[in-house]
Amino acid sequence: MLTVLAPEMGGCRVLGQVWGGWRRGPGVRAAPTASSFGTEARHQQQRRGSSKRSGPLDDQPFSGLLRPENLSREELVDVLRAAVVDQKGPLVTLNKPQGLPVTGKPGELTLLSVLPELSQSLGLGERELQVVRASGKETSGLVLLSSCPQTASRLQKFFTHSQRARRPTVTYCAVTDGIPATSEGTIQAALKLEHTDGVNLVVPVKSPSRKDILEGVKRTLSYFRVVATGSGCALVQLQPLTAFPSQLQAHMALQLCPLLGDHTHSARVATVLGQRFLLPAESTRPQRQVLDEALLSRLHLTPSQAAQLPLHLHLHCLYLPGTRPRDPPIKLLAPLPSYFSRTLHCLGLHYQ
Repeated sequence: MLTVLAPEMGGCRVLGQVWGGWRRGPGVRAAPTASSFGTEARHQQQRRGSSKRSGPLDDQPFSGLLRPENLSREELVDVLRAAVVDQKGPLVTLNKPQGLPVTGKPGELTLLSVLPELSQSLGLGERELQVVRASGKETSGLVLLSSCPQTASRLQKFFTHSQRARRPTVTYCAVTDGIPATSEGTIQAALKLEHTDGVNLVVPVKSPSRKDILEGVKRTLSYFRVVATGSGCALVQLQPLTAFPSQLQAHMALQLCPLLGDHTHSARVATVLGQRFLLPAESTRPQRQVLDEALLSRLHLTPSQAAQLPLHLHLHCLYLPGTRPRDPPIKLLAPLPSYFSRTLHCLGLHYQ
């Protein structure tokens, strides 16, 4: 059983309404508002849960992208404050923009580096936020923060226990270049990290030995479900059941359906006479994703614009434990980024 705690005068106390503030079950929606991201759009509000078709196509197909290098610390705090999905007790949930790293080198502008200022901005006083759950730099979507160390610890134990029990706690939305051969299923692969030419690459390992496992090779597992297809692409829900860097990108490349905007793993998928096949990961260097002319036309992109296409991988849904042991999980949702919704519109993919 997971006991949920909330702050009270220098400590934490049990507070069921921290969870009760979020409705449970399949009818749950995202919190009041979420912000668009980017220097132009960061003050604009996007209605919660919105995945409506975007407006007229223009010369800025990726509006809403965050460029941390163009922001001051104060501006980034403003962006993150506007991105807060909900705040109940010690828990803060925000909709992280694509392109914002969670951690980084000393001096770099990251989510972690501005948490003290964000905590002050949200009125938490001396109770500084810490990261409970977040995805990588190139991924957009939900981030769970807590200002109570005990709550953070218990939630992290919940996520760890769920992972060991193969119970998914997150659901990602993704757009793939290509359509999976089956409408749903599991993807299993042994993966390892290789550092080559200054880049960390995720490489699949066939039939790993016990020595391989001891040296860092990990057996990984993901579940996928195709939600919609069109124009040779698919809208897919992904649930990682293990944790490994770039696991979902590597898994979908192995299915010959790399994620749209994956400029690292897509080069491993080649096409000859309309047939796709995998190139050896060890000898295939990362390069900008190349899309065929028909897809570029549907997306209303030039080749140079496609080279800047952001990764279409969004942490859309996060499950938290219910207030009581037999309660269903609480489901938090984050709206899709504007560029993601634009892509769905261009491809005729519909997501409810």
